[in-house]
Amino acid sequence: MKRISILFVVFFSLLFIAACGTDGENEGVSENGDKMVGLAMPTKSSERWVRDGENMKEEFEELGYEVDLQFAEDVVENQVSQIENMITKGVDILVIASIDGEALTEVLEQAENQDIPVIAYDRLIMNSDHVSYYATFDNFKVGVQQGEYIVEQLELEDSDETYSIELFAGSPDDNNAYFFWDGAMSILEPYIEEGKLEVKSEQMSFEQGATLRWDGAKAQERMDNLLSAHYSDEDIDVVYSPFDGISRGVISSLKAVGYGTDNKPMPIVTGQDAELSSIKSIIAGEQTQTIFKDTRELAKKAVDMAVSVLQGEEPDVNDTETYDNGVKVVPSYLLEPISVDINNYEEVLVESGYYTKEELE
Repeated sequence: MKRISILFVVFFSLLFIAACGTDGENEGVSENGDKMVGLAMPTKSSERWVRDGENMKEEFEELGYEVDLQFAEDVVENQVSQIENMITKGVDILVIASIDGEALTEVLEQAENQDIPVIAYDRLIMNSDHVSYYATFDNFKVGVQQGEYIVEQLELEDSDETYSIELFAGSPDDNNAYFFWDGAMSILEPYIEEGKLEVKSEQMSFEQGATLRWDGAKAQERMDNLLSAHYSDEDIDVVYSPFDGISRGVISSLKAVGYGTDNKPMPIVTGQDAELSSIKSIIAGEQTQTIFKDTRELAKKAVDMAVSVLQGEEPDVNDTETYDNGVKVVPSYLLEPISVDINNYEEVLVESGYYTKEELE
C-alpha cells in the first residue's frame, strides 16, 4: 500500500508539472483557442484564391484561432450553405470572399442574428448592412494601371497612328469588375474618342465585354467570334483583359489563328493577379502584362482587422467613402497593386519570395 501511495504522488506530481509546462509554452495562444474563424473562399480553380485562403488560415492558426476554411467552387448555393454551416458551428467572425456579391443578404441576416461580425475579403458584399469592414486592393487603380500600360507601350501621347483594341470586362456579379473597368476606361476612353484607339467590334460597354465568373473558356469563345468577324484581313494590336484567366483564354484564341509567330506577333494583352501560368506566359512572350496583388499582405491585413474586431477594437482603415454596397458605405482598407511585365517580374515576384525561379521555369 505504501508503494502504491508513493506511485500515486509521483504520478500526479508529474501531471502537475506537465500541465504547468504546457501553460507556459502556449501562453498567448490559449486565450484565442476557444474562438473560431469562418473563411469562405469562392473557388480552388483560381490559384490566387487558394493562396488567399491558405495564407489567412495560417495567420489565424499562428495566433491560436480555430479556422473553418471552405471553397465553394464558384457555386453560389454552395457558398451560402457553407456560411450557414459556419454560423451553426458558432464561428465568432466570418471573412467572406463572395462569389456573387448580391446573393448573401439572407445568410448575413442569420449572422447578424447571432452577433457574428462579417469582413468582406477582396470582393465587396452588396445590399447588406451587416458588413462590418472590407479588405481589398485599390481596384480602380488596378484598371488605371492596366490602361496606362497600354498607353505607354503604344506611346499614344506622341503617336499619330491608330491602333485596334478589343475590350474584355470581368464578371457582372463581382463589384470589383466595375472598378477595374471604370479605372481602365478612365485612361483609354479619351484615346478611343480621339481615334488613336479603335474598337472595330464597337463593343465598348461593360455589358458587352462582361465575362461571367471570369471564365477563360467564355473569353476564348468571345475572342474567336471577334477575330473571325473583325480581324480576318488585319491584325489586332491590343486586347484589354482585366484578369489572367480571361487573358489566357484570349491568348488561346489568338494562337489558334496564328498569332505568336514572327510574321504575326502577339498583340498587347493585359491581365491581373500574377498567376503562375500567366507569369510563365509573360516570360514566353505571350501575355504582356499583369497586375500583382500581394495576397500575403492582404491576408495579413484581413487577419489584423478580424483580430481587432474580436478584441472589441476598431480596425485600421484608410477609406471611408468609396465602397457603397447599396445599403451603407463599408469602411475599407485598400492595398496598393503593382504592374508587372517582362522587365520587372523578377524584382517584384522572385526577389519578394512570392515565386521561386524554379517555379517559373
